Amino acid sequence: MQVFEIDNVKIYNLSTGKSLPDWLTERKKRALLKKNVDLRRRIELIQEFDMPGVSTNIRVSKDGQYIMATGIYKPRIKCYDVNNLSLKFERCLDSEVVTFEILSDDYTKIVFLQCDRYIEFHVGHGRHYRLRVPRFGRDIAYYTNSCDLFVVGASSEIYRLNLELGQFLAPYVTKATEINCCAVNEEHGLLITGSGSGHVEAWDPRTKTRQGILDCAVHCTDYDYRNNSLPAITTVKFDKGLRMGVGTSTGHVLLYDIRSSKPLLVKDHLNEIPIKHIDFHKQLDYVYTMDSKVVKIWDKNTGKQYTSIESSVDFNDLCVVPNTGLSMMAVEEQKMQIYYIPSLGPAPRWCAFLDNLTEELETSASQTVYDDYKFVTKQELESLGLDHLLGTNLLRAYMHGYFVDVRLYKRAKSIADPFAFEDYKKRKIREKIEQERPSRIKIEDNLPKVNRDLATRLMDNNSRKKNQPADLLKDDRFKALFENPEFEVDKEAEEYRLLNPVMSKFTKNKVKDKEIETTVVQNKEEQDKDSDLELYESTEDSSDEDRTWVKEVKKQHKIIKYKKREADVLDNSNKETIYELSKAPNMSSNIRSITKVSKASLGDRLAKEGFSAMSSGIGGNKEMKFSMRGKKSESDKHKKMKKHYQERKQIVRRTGFLTKKKLSKMF
Repeated sequence: MQVFEIDNVKIYNLSTGKSLPDWLTERKKRALLKKNVDLRRRIELIQEFDMPGVSTNIRVSKDGQYIMATGIYKPRIKCYDVNNLSLKFERCLDSEVVTFEILSDDYTKIVFLQCDRYIEFHVGHGRHYRLRVPRFGRDIAYYTNSCDLFVVGASSEIYRLNLELGQFLAPYVTKATEINCCAVNEEHGLLITGSGSGHVEAWDPRTKTRQGILDCAVHCTDYDYRNNSLPAITTVKFDKGLRMGVGTSTGHVLLYDIRSSKPLLVKDHLNEIPIKHIDFHKQLDYVYTMDSKVVKIWDKNTGKQYTSIESSVDFNDLCVVPNTGLSMMAVEEQKMQIYYIPSLGPAPRWCAFLDNLTEELETSASQTVYDDYKFVTKQELESLGLDHLLGTNLLRAYMHGYFVDVRLYKRAKSIADPFAFEDYKKRKIREKIEQERPSRIKIEDNLPKVNRDLATRLMDNNSRKKNQPADLLKDDRFKALFENPEFEVDKEAEEYRLLNPVMSKFTKNKVKDKEIETTVVQNKEEQDKDSDLELYESTEDSSDEDRTWVKEVKKQHKIIKYKKREADVLDNSNKETIYELSKAPNMSSNIRSITKVSKASLGDRLAKEGFSAMSSGIGGNKEMKFSMRGKKSESDKHKKMKKHYQERKQIVRRTGFLTKKKLSKMF
């Protein structure tokens, strides 16, 4: 049993507690009960109050002597006799039960609505009759005055099955396209139905006419205008003669007076999941409303929450024992849950001992494992050397592993790892020493989590200077630099490697010699210079360490430049075909040879690297090598030809003055 308190209301969960494995024999169970005190003190209100897989519906007979529940798998119904607190009978069904109703005061007459459009009638000895409805059903309601069974579902019609005549009557035709739920008032016999479009229709079985239509979707605030979908009515329930409750698919509960079209109260579960069940307390002004996550109990006059019941599994159905504080839930789990709230009423007569026990119980956590058995996987069995026990009674298969006795597990563990205790002892001693160390030596670490190296360097610089500036770690302008992880210095970035070689050297050698510190203090002028000038200038007074920094900077420059060149070559190779380098440049070669090659012409460099005189390009184009030449000098031959031209020009007579007439006269 578990006790918890919500809104200053004590709630007792009678379903939790230690449980025994089903495969144990009665003899072993009795032996465990004798040894274990907690097992003897556990409360098993009803024996075998569970299902093989999931429980779907739960009801209490009108005389209060029988509890009936349906579940899967296989589909079945279980009937419990509260006088003996045990199972009375169990029957398997052909298909899963959507809902069921108890027609008689005891268990002798039951009707089941199944998911395959069948309706089954059961009596005391078993199934009595089975018939089929035209459409898939979703809910049923029974009208005792005329013995009519109403069936609603994926249709606009309300099917009427008269149990006295044994035949279908003319159905009621509604304005809805589909109907989700229905209910009949026990006092005046009014039938109400909830549709998928957010309307509630009222029918009078005596006159067989519609009495009115109520639009509940207007009063729900979660109307989806984008999908143009209205809140659907998921459950309806009458409270005495004039009041009714309506639950919607958006998690709203509306309380109506049947004489008014406006709701008296609107309660929102704030979960945005459909309401599955509504029930009213017979003596107090409280309402039970349930969705798949929580059961809320609140005042029907003010809407103030009284208490709530939550569980780690989803709820399917709720049953409140009349005039008591006991409630039972069908859940998505094997074991059905039972809750007892003493402030809502006394315990039922068949479990009156709860009133005396609840005062003495203390809160205890529920355990889902067995104390005397250890669950191990197949890999663990092989590591322990117990795989040869597969198929014997010492191992019980369960899901992806096996249950083994704790004593056998501990003995095999000690044999497989004999030094486990020594390791455990050393670990405990080490932990105890680590706990005592802070009490003796207290190390104050005021460094931030972000940019610790930078903060350390700033603190060292401030400690060396006489006129210490304001603490940058506490300055509001720079505080985010040491708090926000986005400002973390990336030591692998190119800018850091090129512009901060001093910092990279500082991270490698955290411990500095005293001689270097004294030289740094003496040479204040060198510290005031720009860091870039110190890196690239090479003077006679520079130390060996400065020269190493300069070499490191040059080396980083070469590496970064070479990586960029490789990236450019890879990018260009995807676009067009270019000539490839025969060998990658050697970074360890002399810088002078590189500068000498760079001064040569393009043709000389291509000839030196072994390129052909002509290479094909994109689309069959040709590329040819060439070399730039200076101006042509006048050679001797050219001078002779020029002189000969001038001499000939002087000797040759002019003929430009001659015309055709003159030439004809001459000849």
